[in-house]
Amino acid sequence: MAFPRPRPARPELPPAAGADPAVRAGSADGNYCLTCGSDKTLKLWNPHKGTALRTYQGHGYEVLDAAGSFDNSQICSGGADKAVALWDVTTGQVVRKYRGHAGKVNCVQFNQEATVIVSGSIDSTVRCWDCRSRRPDPIQVLDEAKDGISSVKLSAHEILTGSVDGRVRRYDLRTGQLCSDYIGSPITSVCFSKDGQCVLAASLDSTLRLLDKDTGELLGEYTGHRSTTYRLDCVLNEQDTHVGCASEDGSVYFWDLVEGSLALSLPVGQGVVQSLAFHPRLPCLLAATQGQVTLWREDNFQPDGDPGA
Repeated sequence: MAFPRPRPARPELPPAAGADPAVRAGSADGNYCLTCGSDKTLKLWNPHKGTALRTYQGHGYEVLDAAGSFDNSQICSGGADKAVALWDVTTGQVVRKYRGHAGKVNCVQFNQEATVIVSGSIDSTVRCWDCRSRRPDPIQVLDEAKDGISSVKLSAHEILTGSVDGRVRRYDLRTGQLCSDYIGSPITSVCFSKDGQCVLAASLDSTLRLLDKDTGELLGEYTGHRSTTYRLDCVLNEQDTHVGCASEDGSVYFWDLVEGSLALSLPVGQGVVQSLAFHPRLPCLLAATQGQVTLWREDNFQPDGDPGA
């Protein structure tokens, strides 16, 4: 695997002050980085300059996940206060708060148009919230899971979820169908491949599994990292040639998607690496651990724009 080239330099993003070791990192289009943690805040960073742009305050407890809209104008977040928040990026204010989950909100995602927020909770439900209306109730509740929801991802017409009950569920919103694949170990993270044909799932048996999205056929297994306790992210790179996963041993691992061989191991720190975010089109990787976010990119990497301008 060619990325990163040359050898990774020191972290370019300074530690997020006040954040605990469970910092979450996310990137909508590679132009900014979101961090959140036990200080009850979200922070927006320019990862290419290593500067903090804004701090968002509004959750009553630890913020567990955050995501940006396609146009970078809004942020959604979920936390231990059981609330889902919609933020205006420019003003830093909470536009709306959605309450309805009976437990901590582990994961949040916008749909492609940023008109709906989908949230997953330890209460075993996935809830869909309409960003355009002021209605307090979710427009849809998906309650098929038998245990907490650990991960949610969206495509143009599908909702993909991973649950502690060991199942990967895919909801086709066009046909109203549910497809469920049993992994057998609690799921920590799920994601779609860029071509939309496969699903990648990480679980607490220290194994990544690549599944055919339509048939559920197991296409590949990837091992070598350690995942037995924490909710860790998995990713595919920008060309779908490699699968990656965070690890409890302080590193990030990448495997060749087809061959299944370990291609790269990136040392990040001494603690658990909980969060990964890959640029959707270019070789640029963010990893979060121990109150800081580390950025890798190639020398010729050019950001799409400047969020701090």
